[in-house]
Amino acid sequence: MTESVRASNAWTRFWERGGWWRAIILAIAYLALYNLFSLAFLPLAAHVAEGSASAVVVDYILPLVIGGLLLIGFALSLGWFGSLFARQTITGRGWMWIAVVAVLGFNVLRLFTIDYAAVDFGVVATWLLAGLFIGFAEELLTRGLVIRLLRNAGYREITVALVSAAVFAGLHASNLLTGQTLAATAFQLVYTFAFGLCMYLALRVTGNLIWPILLHASTDPTIFLSTAHAVDSPLSAIAGLGNIAVIVAGFGLVWFIRDDRAGSPSRPVGVR
Repeated sequence: MTESVRASNAWTRFWERGGWWRAIILAIAYLALYNLFSLAFLPLAAHVAEGSASAVVVDYILPLVIGGLLLIGFALSLGWFGSLFARQTITGRGWMWIAVVAVLGFNVLRLFTIDYAAVDFGVVATWLLAGLFIGFAEELLTRGLVIRLLRNAGYREITVALVSAAVFAGLHASNLLTGQTLAATAFQLVYTFAFGLCMYLALRVTGNLIWPILLHASTDPTIFLSTAHAVDSPLSAIAGLGNIAVIVAGFGLVWFIRDDRAGSPSRPVGVR
C-alpha cells in the first residue's frame, strides 16, 4: 500500500467516525477558507456600484462559487457527494410540512411586496441567482455534511437537529466582523438557529437535500429585496412577520422530533 493510499484512508477514517466536534472543525475550516478567498475579490468590489447587479456578483456569487467548490471537493474526497443527494434513510412525518410552509409561504408573500418599478431587473435576477449559490453552499455544509457527521456518530435525531442548527447559526456570528451591531447579530443568531431547525425538518419530510437547498435559495433574495425595495402596503406588514413565524415554527416544532429510521427503527442512526 502506497503512502498516498494510507493517507487517504486515514483521512476518510477520521471523518467517517463523525461527531459534533468534527462538525465544528469542518464549519470553522469552511468559514475561514471562505473569508480568505473572499479577500481576492476586494479589488473588484472597489470598481462596482453598491447595490448593483455587479456588486451582488462580486460580494456574494463569486465567493460562494469558491465555497461551494471547496465543499464539493471535500465531499468527493470522502466519497460522500452522491450519497448526500440520495434518498434519505431517516423518514419524515406529516407535521414537518409546517416548517416548509412557514418558510415558503412568507417567501412567496415577499415576492409580492417588492417595488419592481424601483429596482433594476438585473438586480432582481442576480439576487435570485445568488440565492441558489447561498442555498447550495450553506445547505450542503450544514444539512448535508454536518448532518452526515452527526448521524455517523450515532446521535439521536433531536441532537442532530439542534447541533446542525447551532452550527448553521454560528456561521452567521462572523457578521460581527463586518460591522454588524451586536443586537442585530444576536437576533440573527436566534433566527438562523430556528431557520436551521426548519431546514432540518424540510430535509426529513422531503427526503432529499435538493429541497432544503431550493427552499433556502428562495429565502435570502426575497428577504433582501423586500427589505431594501418594499412597497408600502398591508401585505408588506404581513410579510414582515416572516422572521417571527420561522422562529415560532422552529422552536415550537423541535420538541416533536423523533428518530425514524427507514427499515430499522431500533438501530442507532449513523451506526453501520
